[in-house]
Amino acid sequence: MAEQRRDTGDGRGAGDGRDAGETGAPRAGEALERAWDDLVATARRTVTDGLVVGTSGNVSVRVGDIVLVTPTGVPYDRLTPEDLCGVSLDGRRVLGSLVPTSELPMHLAVYRSTGARAVVHTHAVHATAVSTLVTELPLVHYMTAALGGPVRVAPYATYGTEKLAENMLRALRDRTACLLQNHGTLTHGATLALAYDRTAQLEWMCRVWLTASSVPGRTPTLLTGDQVAEAGQRLKGYGQP
Repeated sequence: MAEQRRDTGDGRGAGDGRDAGETGAPRAGEALERAWDDLVATARRTVTDGLVVGTSGNVSVRVGDIVLVTPTGVPYDRLTPEDLCGVSLDGRRVLGSLVPTSELPMHLAVYRSTGARAVVHTHAVHATAVSTLVTELPLVHYMTAALGGPVRVAPYATYGTEKLAENMLRALRDRTACLLQNHGTLTHGATLALAYDRTAQLEWMCRVWLTASSVPGRTPTLLTGDQVAEAGQRLKGYGQP
């Protein structure tokens, strides 16, 4: 890892001007190492839980002004601490030698436009299927409120392009999740755990809607906007104090 931090990709040491040894604060390098470990674990979980196949999908986490992101084309089970991959908010590679995910424009657009600290993008089966059928996920469950409201579908654009990032940002307005037409999902949050949980919730709701919609001669009962809003208020107090 020490050797990896020296190879920043732009001639600068990753720790230059960042370590706070004299103050007793944790070194920036240690924070990056922990964040990378969490990122790899989350990426592997997307495979284990069936949200991605092979190297599809990607995960990122922001540490200060550095965005750690999964590299392109590398199976998650092969990633090691030495494979740490980081970029600046303008997309310059500042950590590691691996090429970042091709979906980097989407990740950076989220960080530049929101207060998010983590982003998860998947090709989840049910969510991708729903993205081909509607422009907004029907209000089939009150957990829609946990994502900020009705989940929109971003119009299709070629993967890895700025156009896709633009479409995604519009769909994400006032939301923490969106569907990408004929593509997959994107969620964000204050932590990797929260972003991942939102991805799992979104995939589950899409599966519920598809299942209910498949019953011949029956139409799923949907919630109203007011009902979802009321659930959202209750969710704010959910859990232990």
